[in-house]
Amino acid sequence: MSNTERRRYVRPESLNLLDYIVVDEHGVRGEYSMGRTLNISIGGILMETRSRFPAGQQVMITIGLEDELVDVMGRVVHTSGHHDNTFHNGIEFFHASVEDRRIINRYVEAFHKRFPEAGRENKEAMSFLEQT
Repeated sequence: MSNTERRRYVRPESLNLLDYIVVDEHGVRGEYSMGRTLNISIGGILMETRSRFPAGQQVMITIGLEDELVDVMGRVVHTSGHHDNTFHNGIEFFHASVEDRRIINRYVEAFHKRFPEAGRENKEAMSFLEQT
């Protein structure tokens, strides 16, 4: 893990469908569309969309994780464009119900059980964060 990593949690690579609604600073709902996750953690996701979002943009997201639907509120922390006209939007969660956080955590833990090397990376990341 590089010293420039700023995430609190390592995010397992995962492709899950999602839908989202853009929310303005007054809580008014705007654009509705679909995308997919590229990776996920208890603290956020990297989502691929056809829209670029400015840093700070709030989004309401429903993510399909196996047989569960999870609703979260998030804030865009970074965006990058790609050659295939898609955008990768880093989203930090700031609100999710206790049950939705439990589902996300269970999903991430199951991923780490299937891919133990990702679990080692997570421990290294947590160790690095404790030192900084």
